[in-house]
Amino acid sequence: MISNMKKYLPIVIGFVAFLLLQPATGAQPLILETEQVVVVYEEPLASAAAEVVRIYPGLKLDLEEFFGWQLYTRPQVVLVKDTPSFRRLTRNSLFVAFAVPHKDLIVIDYSRMNTHPFTLSTTLKHELGHLLLHHHIRRENLPKWLDEGVCQWASDGIGEIFVNQGWSGLDAAVMAGRIIPLNKLADRFPHNKASLILAYEQSKSVINYIERQYGARAILEILDYLKNGETIETALPGSLGISLEQLEAEWLENLASTPSWLIFLASHLYAIIFFLAAVLTFFGFIRYLRRRRKIYEQWEDEDDEW
Repeated sequence: MISNMKKYLPIVIGFVAFLLLQPATGAQPLILETEQVVVVYEEPLASAAAEVVRIYPGLKLDLEEFFGWQLYTRPQVVLVKDTPSFRRLTRNSLFVAFAVPHKDLIVIDYSRMNTHPFTLSTTLKHELGHLLLHHHIRRENLPKWLDEGVCQWASDGIGEIFVNQGWSGLDAAVMAGRIIPLNKLADRFPHNKASLILAYEQSKSVINYIERQYGARAILEILDYLKNGETIETALPGSLGISLEQLEAEWLENLASTPSWLIFLASHLYAIIFFLAAVLTFFGFIRYLRRRRKIYEQWEDEDDEW
């Protein structure tokens, strides 16, 4: 009896999550399930649900090989058709997806999956990364900044919030000296928009710094220490040979050593390129008009001679 209950638990949880949206959607949930995953969706998202079932095994295998760990649970993925309904769950317009690891639940706002840089594959991979980490590491041993930074690192740098790619909270914070201390990002992230974006960017930046300075293997070693019951305060000396305070100091020094103008150029590179292209196009057009005018003047002079 207990084994049967466990078998259908993912479906029940998926239904409960979907029913939270019912006052807004009024739609009946449908289910598509395999031995590896359960997808709860509305009728218009039938093709999206089929896509989740198709790509899930490959994403799971990629993450298992990446971390060297196995994911033994069968997660439930709830696809939400529209942003207003999804926002009723998150109460924040920045999120496009979220995971509830202790329930093996992933909820995705499918209406935003075609918005750069989000795709169904990268978003699902990111949220699945959270499930895998929490499957092996106790919540109290996994700082939120590490959890989020590692999942961005493992999913091609993609997070779970929508950020204007032309503006960086981290760049602004570095120049203004307003970096959030990592110990304040251990349990939760801020709620206001600017600070939330900064928390995500800091998490990604710290993990990228560790990879550059100590190598990718060092990050996996930190996770192994946490999996074995260590805290971040003991895992970092074991893997990197430095304390959390030293890591933060090194990272901040590295950020500060990068010239502000270079940070600005890097974060606005595409905008600058497009601006320069527009300027060159404008001057090219002016040059073309002048050349055409000069040709017309030459023709007029030739006509006068005749």
